Amino acid sequence: MRKPLAAAFCALAIAGAGAAPATAAEAAPTGVGKVADTGAVTSAVSDVVTSAAETVSGLTNPAPKGVNFAGTVALSNCSGSVVRMPDSEAGDPALVMTNGHCLESGFPGPGEVQVDKASSRTFSLLNASGSRVATLRAAKLAYATMTDTDVAFYQLTTSYAQIKSSYGISPLTLNDSHPVAGTAISIPSGYWKRIYSCDIDGFAYRLKEGDWTWKDSVRYTSACNTIGGTSGSPVVDQATGKVVAINNTGNEDGERCTVNNPCEVDKSGNVTVRKGINYAQQTYQIPSCFGIDNKLDLSASGCTLPKP
Repeated sequence: MRKPLAAAFCALAIAGAGAAPATAAEAAPTGVGKVADTGAVTSAVSDVVTSAAETVSGLTNPAPKGVNFAGTVALSNCSGSVVRMPDSEAGDPALVMTNGHCLESGFPGPGEVQVDKASSRTFSLLNASGSRVATLRAAKLAYATMTDTDVAFYQLTTSYAQIKSSYGISPLTLNDSHPVAGTAISIPSGYWKRIYSCDIDGFAYRLKEGDWTWKDSVRYTSACNTIGGTSGSPVVDQATGKVVAINNTGNEDGERCTVNNPCEVDKSGNVTVRKGINYAQQTYQIPSCFGIDNKLDLSASGCTLPKP
């Protein structure tokens, strides 16, 4: 998982740059992932200067036509998106998806699952161009874990129909089939208002980072060099526009299985370290866990999400 921001601004001042970075200097709470929040600087000053230059020039990775920021959200420390299940209806309470490691309460421990927790967290809703059009509020945290996967769902106080009527924004739809290697993908970060585009390189049988282990993780090709603050971004299939995964981590320093340096473990226990390569957690299995009115049902047929 990645890290945060405040210290990045200090580094910018030291470097003499005057604009906020478009690619976060990775400062974040201690732990895994691509969170953006106050903490220690984890990027070199030269990286911060490059980020500032990108901000000034307005550069962003080119995204295919049709992939934009509509429906994405910015959290205080991460990215996310308003999502629907394939069978969700317009009148259902809307859901925001982000990483489990992006919770306002901190990282869930290994084996920990949180369900139906009180939350009034707010989210900045973006339109296609990345402008904030509304502030959405959670009614509760419906589900969160960092075990087997790294995901959290907040149920909002508004429905999909209300969001569409008020702001003209539709939710992103979760695909319910396993993604395929070679698929062209885009990763729109609501936090940074930046879109990364690359391909699915393959899948890691197990991805281990510190005390956490994730199953069947998506590995990107190197063009998706996601950074702190992109945690929780939806991974969108460019051909269908559907969400196939959720961005969550990357190996920063080439270390083996440490925090911010996940390693791949195959079925035989062999470990592979890929410095500079980033990962996501698949979401195709999630729709089976939400039923009528977007109600979470972890006992539903086909639901494989970890239970409390």
